[in-house]
Amino acid sequence: MTNQPNLITPDVLIIGGGPAGLTAAAELKHLGAGDVLVADREEHAGGIPRHSDHTGYGLRDLHRVMTGPAYARHLICQATDAGAEIRTRTMITGWADDSTVDVTSPDGRYRIRPRALVLATGARERPRTARRIPGDRPHGVYTTGQLQNLVHMHHQPVGKRAVVVGAELVSWSAVMTLREAGCTPALMVSQYPKGESYGAFNAVGRTVLRVPVATSSRVTRVIGRGRCQAVEIEHLDTGQRRTIDCDTVVFTGDWIPDHELARSGGIALDESTLGPLTDTALRTSRPGVFAAGNLLHPVDTADVAALDGKHVAQQVVKRLHGAESSRSGVRLLADPPFRWIAPQILRPNDPAPARDRLLLWTDTFVRFPTVTVRQDEQVIARRKLPWPAAPGRVFRIPSNLLKDVTPTGGPVHIGLR
Repeated sequence: MTNQPNLITPDVLIIGGGPAGLTAAAELKHLGAGDVLVADREEHAGGIPRHSDHTGYGLRDLHRVMTGPAYARHLICQATDAGAEIRTRTMITGWADDSTVDVTSPDGRYRIRPRALVLATGARERPRTARRIPGDRPHGVYTTGQLQNLVHMHHQPVGKRAVVVGAELVSWSAVMTLREAGCTPALMVSQYPKGESYGAFNAVGRTVLRVPVATSSRVTRVIGRGRCQAVEIEHLDTGQRRTIDCDTVVFTGDWIPDHELARSGGIALDESTLGPLTDTALRTSRPGVFAAGNLLHPVDTADVAALDGKHVAQQVVKRLHGAESSRSGVRLLADPPFRWIAPQILRPNDPAPARDRLLLWTDTFVRFPTVTVRQDEQVIARRKLPWPAAPGRVFRIPSNLLKDVTPTGGPVHIGLR
């Protein structure tokens, strides 16, 4: 007869110790949720910010500006001071049943059966192999996360001259890390007609950091035996190709959620974000299982992910107190040029989404966008917004644009006029 793994039964289990998970843990304790356990597979909690050693973190959630490591330490202290337990080097390996997960850690193998579970596993950048960039397979090719981990956590050198693939917020983060490591960013490459990041970042990049951006371009080949020697880039309009000498290449952006656990558990995924399908209360298709942060919208800033954690905590507490959700709901769909929308389900009597905003991702730059909302072939809302829709960063629209949605109607389409 085989021994059954030990079982622990906290009130709430949070899988993932990044900004969303840690903020959810602190808020849950403040709301009196009982025993709250955070499980994180890394040696240290904190998520991506802990090895992103530059400023810019904490603006929306903490109303101050901090470096990534300081922000991570602050969130860890918030959670532990509130009374949450954080277990690192703790891998959730699968589902024993719909409400129980299998765990492997330095303490051995065991199971956790919480009353409610929050998935906050975040997102990652696609590596070069997933982007199908041909050429040689030399050393010196990284994602931003790999680069920052190497430089900030392990204090290892990189090359002397780099090409950064992408021109969004995380791309400039890679630029700053390269400069700190003594590597000159020689060029950024963007497939879009203009850099994806905010105008202020692009201006600083050109004038202060002095990094040129090759727009409407793509990398077609990596060159080098042993160590990277160059990349070949192609202009998308003219087809003209040129070779840029470099010993380091950093692939940035092109995010995908860490959804393996959700997928293996049979939780419904949104076909566009590839993260769990959720309603505005951040419930997934499995009762008692919620999701938050960049697992749902790959990818937004760390402080927005943290505010997702605060929002989901309030909904989890309602669940613990016996609240039930409506089974009916209207599906929200993103029309081109939008690629995805989060959350994707609007249910009667549910709360507004976090920060009263719906999040979308666009593939086209529109300086003065007019958002349209359609249901059953009728335009039920139209609003011109004063901020641009731009590739490479989340586009936010007020959730009150949905106030005239008919709960018994068909899917709601959100697009641009």
